[in-house]
Amino acid sequence: MRNQPSEAEIQEESRRIRRLQMMMSLVMSVISQCNLPIEEASELVVSTKRAALNLFPDKEIVYDLIYQPRLQRLLREKYRIC
Repeated sequence: MRNQPSEAEIQEESRRIRRLQMMMSLVMSVISQCNLPIEEASELVVSTKRAALNLFPDKEIVYDLIYQPRLQRLLREKYRIC
């Protein structure tokens, strides 16, 4: 049976979640509002995934299910990619 997480662990996880949410919001805003070339926007998406996995190393599948589709949709809409 697994032990309950400590209050410090819960607070740390909450901090990392807020950081990830803020980072994703910022990246999506930059891509949608700035006139970045598609190559730079794509590099930003790759860097964002790397940063997210640094915060949550064992959660790549969650990133791929939640954030990757949002970023792909944004790139398709912004750059008219089919």
